[in-house]
Amino acid sequence: MRSKCIFLFALSSLVLSGCTSEMRSDSTQEERTYNSISGRVGVDGPIMAVKLDDTSSARPQIGLEDADVVYIEQVEGGFTRLAAIFSSVIPTNIGPIRSARISDIDILSQYGKVIFAYSGAQRAMLTVIANSNLWDYGAQRQSPTIYTRDVNRPAPYDMVLRGDLLLEKAKADERDIAISKSAGWSFGDAPVGGVAIDSVALRWPASKYEATWSKAEKRWLLSNGGVANFAASGKQLGPTTFVIQTVEMSDSIYRSADGSYTPLSETVGSGTGYILRDGRSFRANWSRPASESGTTWTLADGSEIKFAAGSIWVALIDRKPAFTLTAPTSPDSK
Repeated sequence: MRSKCIFLFALSSLVLSGCTSEMRSDSTQEERTYNSISGRVGVDGPIMAVKLDDTSSARPQIGLEDADVVYIEQVEGGFTRLAAIFSSVIPTNIGPIRSARISDIDILSQYGKVIFAYSGAQRAMLTVIANSNLWDYGAQRQSPTIYTRDVNRPAPYDMVLRGDLLLEKAKADERDIAISKSAGWSFGDAPVGGVAIDSVALRWPASKYEATWSKAEKRWLLSNGGVANFAASGKQLGPTTFVIQTVEMSDSIYRSADGSYTPLSETVGSGTGYILRDGRSFRANWSRPASESGTTWTLADGSEIKFAAGSIWVALIDRKPAFTLTAPTSPDSK
């Protein structure tokens, strides 16, 4: 009897010691944190908004794969330009940097007072930027060690921002930089329903985008006019959530050097669009009651459409997208 008790005591000791080891192992694991804007693994850091060229001459773009959110906006001549939001990671190099547009003011105001990096603007626009709720860190006010030139790229596609140095400069200036927080959307499982699609094509007057679903990479791979869109790092650009936001566009009071009016994309108010995630398209409604408010996305019944965590691209467009539906699986192919 005594030997049996000793055996049971020894066995229970082994079991308890095993549990203690597992608990110790669990307690030493590093807790993951996520960026509130993109849902990426990372931190909620200072926000830097950067304007980049989006023509074929500007590609491959530098550092764009690290952006939490990228806005595609129409500019003069029907071309597109990008406004990239960085927070979870601030790349060392970002480019090529181009000038600001009036639509940027409303687009960026929902993120708070962010660092705004760009290569310049019309004189009247510079006054608007200086009086807006943005930290104006345009190239015209900064050192060439921050806004550098890439000798391997032709002008005006050669300006490259040292993102790390600009962030250091803004902190040294003791700026109260906005820290990333929810921009109106949240992250979680996709809603029930939607339409299974393989790809979508978007057209502006002088620009084309295609997004093709990659089941292997669980994201939408981007191309332009049939040419795969790679970053300078060699990674093909593509979001986990692709937002198609239908907006009203009108001529602003600003003009380019050739006399073309700069279009203004209306991103405050409400409208319709599509949320693309997990290989499906969801018809959606967007709402943003004020410039400082975030943009919310809902289904027809008013329920929220949650985003897939990761890179987000938002296409601001006034034309209908063209979807390629996923072909149904035939019984013979099963």
